[in-house]
Amino acid sequence: MAQARVKARAPRKESVFGERFAVFAECLLTGVWIAVACLGVVTYPAAFAAGARHLRRRTTHQVGGVREFVADFRTAVRGGWLVGLAGWVVAGAVWVDVQAARAGIPGGPLVGAVGVFALIGAAVALLRASAVWAPGVAWRASLADAGRRTVLDPAGSFLVVCGMAVVALSAWYIAPLAVPVLGAVAAAAVAVEERYRHR
Repeated sequence: MAQARVKARAPRKESVFGERFAVFAECLLTGVWIAVACLGVVTYPAAFAAGARHLRRRTTHQVGGVREFVADFRTAVRGGWLVGLAGWVVAGAVWVDVQAARAGIPGGPLVGAVGVFALIGAAVALLRASAVWAPGVAWRASLADAGRRTVLDPAGSFLVVCGMAVVALSAWYIAPLAVPVLGAVAAAAVAVEERYRHR
């Protein structure tokens, strides 16, 4: 009798609101993990790759937590630290361009503007590459493909830029708020890549 009662009980399905709120909460938690993993200064590509992979697992109802995040981060950081270093070099070059523009050098404003747009494009390509990263995928090939998608899918790239703007505004108003919001940027990049894949 008791066995029949157990069999008759169907597993409770989570409401749509509950499911979406759980994903949102997972994004905020992932943002904290990403922020901690970024403390290595050149580890930010690996941190976003591990965070995006965790969110992909969560949205496909696969089991995964902080252990899987750490394992993915360790795998991604092997080649990802070079990407992170290159990103800082590019950011430094853009900073020099902006300083040249402020100093009044002829053509400086144009060079500064081009540099800033190039930096934003590189950041979008990096986030899009991180969103589809998987163990065994080379960073160079992933970044080249993401660069093409960044150009061929301007609407998706604009959405990623909006996500980065949310982090910047959060940091400007309340600095600690930028930490959990990093997960929302990773989620935005994952969503943009899913949207592109289904087109």
